[in-house]
Amino acid sequence: MTPEYSSDVAFTPAVKATQTERGSRAAYARMEENGGWRTAISDDLAAFIGERDSFYLATASAGGQPSLQHRGGPKGFLKVLDENTLAFAEFGGNRQYISQGNISENSRVALFLIDYPNRCRIKIWGRARVVEDDAALLQRLSDPGYRAKVEAAFMISVEAWDINCSKHIAQRYTDDQIIELIQPLQERIVELEAEVQALQNGARS
Repeated sequence: MTPEYSSDVAFTPAVKATQTERGSRAAYARMEENGGWRTAISDDLAAFIGERDSFYLATASAGGQPSLQHRGGPKGFLKVLDENTLAFAEFGGNRQYISQGNISENSRVALFLIDYPNRCRIKIWGRARVVEDDAALLQRLSDPGYRAKVEAAFMISVEAWDINCSKHIAQRYTDDQIIELIQPLQERIVELEAEVQALQNGARS
C-alpha cells in the first residue's frame, strides 16, 4: 500500500493515534497537507551529508527485532549518488554482519546524522541493498587515504527525510574542529607577542 504522505514512513496509525492523544496531531496534519517531509536530496542536505564523518544506521530483522549500528569513516564517506540515492562503503569491522543480515530479509532502514557543534540532526528513511560484485562502485566509495578494507557497498534509496529540532543536543567538538576554532586565536597571540616584543625593544633603545 502506497503511503498517503511521505512522513507515513514513520507516522504509522499507532503513532498518529498517540499524537492525537498527546495533542500534537493537528500540527503534524498541517505539515502533511503542506507536502510532508521531503523525498529528494536537496543541495543543503547533500552539503550536510558531505561534512559528516559518522552516522547511525537502524535496521530490523524480518521479525521486527531492531538494531542500531554506528558507521564511521573519512568525512564525506556517505555519498550522494543522485537526488534519491545514498551509498557508503562497508568497512571491515567486528564481522557480526547484523545490518547486512537484517537488510537481506528486511530492506527498510533509517539513518540518523548529527552535527554536534551546530546542534542539528537529520533523519533519513529508505530502502537498502548490499552490493558486493560492482568493482567500479566499490572503488568510487573507497578513500585511498583511509586505511580500511572495503567489504561491500550499501545502496540506500531515500524515501523521506526530516530535520529535527535542536533541543537537548549538547555541543561537542572533534579535535580537528577545536584546532580550527582556536587557530585564529593562536595566530593573534603570536601577533600580539611580536608587538609586545617590538615595544620592549624600543623602550630599551
